[in-house]
Amino acid sequence: MSDAKRDFKNACNTCQKITDNFNKGIDRTAKQNFGGGNTAWEERKLSKYETSEIRLMEIVEGLCESSSFECNHMVEEHEEHFETWWFKRKTKHPDLHKWFCIETLKVCCPKGTFGPDCNACIGGSERPCHGNGMCDGDGTRGGNGKCTCDHGYEGEFCLDCIDGYFSEVRNDTFSLCTGCHSSCKTCAGATNQDCDECKEGWEEDDQETCVDVNECSKDPSPCEEDQYCLNTEGSYSCKACDKVCSGCTGAGPDKCQACASGYQDVEGTCTDMDECSQSEPVCTKENQECVNTKGSYVCICSSGYEEQDGECVQTPQPEKTEESEVSEMTTGPHGEL
Repeated sequence: MSDAKRDFKNACNTCQKITDNFNKGIDRTAKQNFGGGNTAWEERKLSKYETSEIRLMEIVEGLCESSSFECNHMVEEHEEHFETWWFKRKTKHPDLHKWFCIETLKVCCPKGTFGPDCNACIGGSERPCHGNGMCDGDGTRGGNGKCTCDHGYEGEFCLDCIDGYFSEVRNDTFSLCTGCHSSCKTCAGATNQDCDECKEGWEEDDQETCVDVNECSKDPSPCEEDQYCLNTEGSYSCKACDKVCSGCTGAGPDKCQACASGYQDVEGTCTDMDECSQSEPVCTKENQECVNTKGSYVCICSSGYEEQDGECVQTPQPEKTEESEVSEMTTGPHGEL
């Protein structure tokens, strides 16, 4: 965007914000009054608060945030215009934005027009870009009037349809572009029988209808050895096999091509193998016990034994003190008298 176009747009946006806030200020102060002790006397002797300068000042003070230089500069520079409109033009020109931004400051244009002379956008000011896009500079004194089309539309006038859309209704001033069936790259209608060309992942059948390609039926499979293929419309995805499987055709332990180490086939489902129940012991060292785990097992020392240098040796008993020996002699080893 050029600096000139940006300046026009910024000035118009600032002016629009000011007039919007002015109208909000009118609403905010609609039920207020002078706030003195004798409002009736003040309004009879001075003026009605509704049309007073005091009310105008209260509204003007709330038009800009303190940090907005552009807004405050525009208000300070043109404060007399607000007084003119408030006291002399409001009845005849109730639309403040039109009077202040478009006709007086000339920083904005009416909707549907653009440029220094407020020329009509392509398609006319009532329906810029034939209702299917945005006119460059719309509502400002900038821009070149060119259309940026909405999704689904293209061309200088936004009357043509992009690939993946077809023209449901079309004349010189109106176009309605509707999405093709998901299988179509281009089409002349809404169904998969109306495709001019199929999308990738789809193919024509004998009836010239675009149907899904089942990538998962290909040999070899497009997925890795530890994955299974899941077909989707127009594509596919690769999913991880269950950890009990060595290769699979689908999700779960019942879709394994073979069982992983530590698992065995039980009526078509890969199930944990209990190595500890085998006829041949798997924990062969003295004083060892076998504990089964999922897909494996561990060898641990039996109760009362502990591992030292790879062997299970008896856990040492705490040495008896003289006091404990005397106690056992007088009370017995189990505490009886």
